[in-house]
Amino acid sequence: MTVSEITTRHIKRLKNSASDFLGKPVSSAVVTVPTNFSDSQKSALSKAASDAGLDVIQFIYEPVAALLAYDARQESEVKDKIVVVADLGGTRSDVAVIASRGGMYTILSTAHDYTLGGAQLDQVLVDHFAKEFIKKHKSAGDPRENARSLAKLKLESESVKKALSLGASASFSVESLAGGMDFTSTVNRTRFELLANKVFASFTRLLTHAVEKADLDVLDVDEIVLAGGTSHTPKIAKNVQVAFPPGVTVHAPATSPTAINPSELSARGAAIQASLIAEFEKEDVEQSTHAAVTVTSHLRNAVGVLCITGDETKGAFRPIVEAETPVPVRRTAIVATPREGGDVLVKLCEGVREIKVTKPEAKPKTNGKADNDDDDDDDDSDEDEEAEDVREKVWKVGKVLVEMKVTGVKKGGKVEVQVDVKPDLEMTVIAREVGGKGGVRAVVEAPKASENGSA
Repeated sequence: MTVSEITTRHIKRLKNSASDFLGKPVSSAVVTVPTNFSDSQKSALSKAASDAGLDVIQFIYEPVAALLAYDARQESEVKDKIVVVADLGGTRSDVAVIASRGGMYTILSTAHDYTLGGAQLDQVLVDHFAKEFIKKHKSAGDPRENARSLAKLKLESESVKKALSLGASASFSVESLAGGMDFTSTVNRTRFELLANKVFASFTRLLTHAVEKADLDVLDVDEIVLAGGTSHTPKIAKNVQVAFPPGVTVHAPATSPTAINPSELSARGAAIQASLIAEFEKEDVEQSTHAAVTVTSHLRNAVGVLCITGDETKGAFRPIVEAETPVPVRRTAIVATPREGGDVLVKLCEGVREIKVTKPEAKPKTNGKADNDDDDDDDDSDEDEEAEDVREKVWKVGKVLVEMKVTGVKKGGKVEVQVDVKPDLEMTVIAREVGGKGGVRAVVEAPKASENGSA
């Protein structure tokens, strides 16, 4: 049988299952695909679905579907954020860095590893139990050298891996593993994590590599979504927590009690998207997802304000429109002013994010010996341990786009700044006191833009 025929049978089975569950025939669907899926692969998949009696209304990327599953929850807030979505499967792993701007998603970078997945974790346990078996039954030989024994070994090792995701220890038991010998053993989670330490580190490196490809820093990341069956493994989520700053939210069963089942994320996101476009005709959906519509200009740098009163050396930059935001876009910010009020100078500027590294202060060296000579060795060991550098995200003010002066601000009043970037990249800025009428209006050329988005 060809791959296309097998795919058709699989889709037909899914279609029948969905129809039986819903009690009515299912004729169309939204299908998720990896980010590196080519047009020819989409066409082949669409044909296989058509042969199965299913009309593919839209293809969406798996990481976008996973993120949509979280953002569609009632308790979620629509806000600008950078999200890393890692789809960790059985035989491959895919990572995408997504910029969410006002509910619109832009994929900034992707990373793929076609050899990294749950199968590598299974192999660690296969090798471990095979060595344990050889120690106990040398005459039976290596079970990995026999196809039947290896199949038993792999099947039970996978079950042990899944059990270790839920409990602290798991039992391994196979009848007639090799040479007619039964084999029983146990392994705890700590031992498993030590054995698979290199594999776990590879998952973390894949995430950080994707962030680097997007020309971002780990400090820029706001959320991490772990999808795929392998994401159930607690050690992967814990390693990610350590690799990224403490303020980053990691959505995974091991780190969040409200996490969605990672195995269902893509399917759930596809179902949500299907519900959103269910009332539209297929032609309308195709026109709305055409590249001419979805691949839009994006701001290269953030646009924000500096509120300055009197001394122009003071004032902190506050971003209003984040970088990688697709246009057209409109954003409004309320900026605090001095309590005494008066005239306020508002500078609209481009902002560039930088990472500031602060070295810790060196410990003062003591002259001479301390009263207790016995503590000399401890002091030396403490001095050898150097404190880590402190890294923080700061804004560097770039090009000044326009300056506006809001006069006569009341005592305790605030200034409202509205930025409107049009499709042709022309920018309109309005600054006025909150509650006031009119205000100061200016039209400026927008900062440079680049095309780097997709549906």
